[in-house]
Parts: sequence; structure tokens; C-alpha cells
Amino acid sequence: MPKMKTHRGAAKRFRVTGTGKIRRRKAYRSHLNGKKTQRRIRRLGRPTLVSEADHKNVQRLLGG
Repeated sequence: MPKMKTHRGAAKRFRVTGTGKIRRRKAYRSHLNGKKTQRRIRRLGRPTLVSEADHKNVQRLLGG
């Protein structure tokens, strides 16, 4: 079997931490922010972890 290629779109969206968890950015922050509260926009700016349900699929896209 040849090696798995990294999905380049996924590689630009996810980062793997030192312990093997996968970080992602949150959605809903790119536009239409005037109606959102500052608190909400601030929290959307923080990265979060990929859920356990999606972890396996994202790991496969990243070539691991």
C-alpha cells in the first residue's frame, strides 16, 4: 500500500498538539458580526478541540 497523502485543505484548518489532540477554529466569526455580542465574538476567536466523534476522520485526512 502506498502512503496516505495529507488532505491539503484539512492541513490548513487543523493543528495537532503535542499530546496528539487536534485543534480547530470555531465557525460563525467571519462576517455579520455586528449583531453578535462582543463576548460571543471573543469566544469564537479562541481555538477549540475537535470532538471525539470527528477525531478519527480528521486524523485520517491529516495522513495519520
